[in-house]
Amino acid sequence: MKIAVTSMGTEIHSQVDPRFGRARYIVILDENGTVLEAVDNSRNSNALKGAGIQAAKVVADRKVEVLVTGHCGPNAFRALQAAGVKVVVEQSGTVKDVLDRLNRNGVAFADQPNAEAHW
Repeated sequence: MKIAVTSMGTEIHSQVDPRFGRARYIVILDENGTVLEAVDNSRNSNALKGAGIQAAKVVADRKVEVLVTGHCGPNAFRALQAAGVKVVVEQSGTVKDVLDRLNRNGVAFADQPNAEAHW
């Protein structure tokens, strides 16, 4: 399973970035914690608008099955749902922390966005 976590850094011990569309990095890993790729999201993080939709495209293009983040707005959430990506919100700590919670079934998948547009 491919998992994407919004992050402030490129490693498993980096802190989770609470923003989806404007996260500094999107770390893509497998369920065992192997980092497959760390996508520099700075291009989207500096966008005037559409950052969430563009970040959702990055995630979908990489065939990610689950996205873990702090906050996800309505446009990004709809784009992720359309791509078949399950979303987990209201997460913090390190990338490893959220992966551990996910593997223990200690998280719930979101059924709606938890942030306003342009948060």
